[in-house]
Formats: sequence, C-alpha cells, structure tokens
Amino acid sequence: MYAFFETYFPNAMAIPQEFVKATIETIYMTFWTAIISGFLGIFFGVLLVVTRPGGILEQKAIFVVLDQIVNIVRSIPFIILLSLLVGFTRLIVGTSIGATAALVPLIAGVIPFFARQIEIALLEVDPGVVEAAEAMGTSPFGIIFRVYLKEGLAGIIRVSALTIINVIGLTAMAGAVGAGGLGSLAVTRGYNRFQTDVTIVAMLIILVLVFISQAVSNLLIRKITH
Repeated sequence: MYAFFETYFPNAMAIPQEFVKATIETIYMTFWTAIISGFLGIFFGVLLVVTRPGGILEQKAIFVVLDQIVNIVRSIPFIILLSLLVGFTRLIVGTSIGATAALVPLIAGVIPFFARQIEIALLEVDPGVVEAAEAMGTSPFGIIFRVYLKEGLAGIIRVSALTIINVIGLTAMAGAVGAGGLGSLAVTRGYNRFQTDVTIVAMLIILVLVFISQAVSNLLIRKITH
C-alpha cells in the first residue's frame, strides 16, 4: 500500500505535515464558523418566523427589513464578499490573511444562509400545534422554545448538516485567497506547482470531512425521530 501511494501520490507523500496542518486549519474554520453562525442564524431564523405576517410576534417592518438583508447578502458570491470585507476583517482581526481572518467573511456569508434554512425548517412545524399552544395561553417565548425549536429539531439538525457541508466548501474557497486550510494547499501546491496528486488528496480529505458531518447528522436525526 505504501509503495502504491509513493508511486501515484509522490508529492502528497512528501508533505504529510502540511496536510495535517491544513486539515486542522479547515476544521478550525469550520468549527468556529458553525458555532457562531449557528447561534446567530437560529436567532435571525426564529425572528423571521415570528415577525412575519401572521406570526406570533408580527412586526411587518422588522420582517421586511430582515428578509431583504438576508436576500441581499445571500446573493453576493462568497469570493466577492471576501474582497468586500478585507478592510473590516483587518480592523477586527488585525490581518486579512490566515484562518482566523477568514472567520469574518465566513460568518458574514453563512449567517443569512443558515437563517433562511432555519426559517424554512420552522415553517414546517404544524401550525395547529402553534395555535393549540396559543389557545392554552403559552407565551410567545414559550412557543418559540417549546413548540418551534422542539418540534422543528429534526429539521434544524438537517439544515445544520447542510450548512456545515456548505461551510467546508467555503473554507476551501477562502483558502484560495490566503486563508490557509486544504483549499490553500490544493491551490498553492497542487494547482500552481502542477502537483495534481496534492489536489486529489486535499479533495479526498474534504470529502471525508463532509461524509463525517453527514453521518453525524443522520445519526442525530434517527435518535430524535425514534
């Protein structure tokens, strides 16, 4: 097996430590983006649901403004968002290069995407259950936590897995412009130096991370729904 990799992946076999470092950077970016965007995305997603026309805390002005912001930011290609936020990133982090600096545009780009996914997941909750909770005198916050978030938990986990997979892909794109991680390794060593085997190995590691994320989400969904 070792001889096989030495023959077909010679450049990748020569830099194992770089692959370890790049993988850790990718996991670092994915983890913190998922955590921060997760909390904020759920908050704004819930806000979209409860303030919409007919919602339990209907506020048309808030809904329209938030809905348009989500639509606009989601429409900006991530590679352009990276460029737009360079100055803001440097102001917050002190640099626009590296894995930590990449967190700023990653979080900014993922929050509206995840908020919309949360909105869709919560809107699938049976309206009859919400109406029953209101009839019983449950407060709006009680409905949010005991009905929307509880009844929509499987959907939330499902869209969370989708978002994490999307984040992994975005980290690779961020890596192409100096964020580090597997994307950077695939471009700087694989593409720029014509070391195709490095690109292939980086891609395979990214696929493994995606499969693990999907497997974990499927396991959680099965535990919740049974």
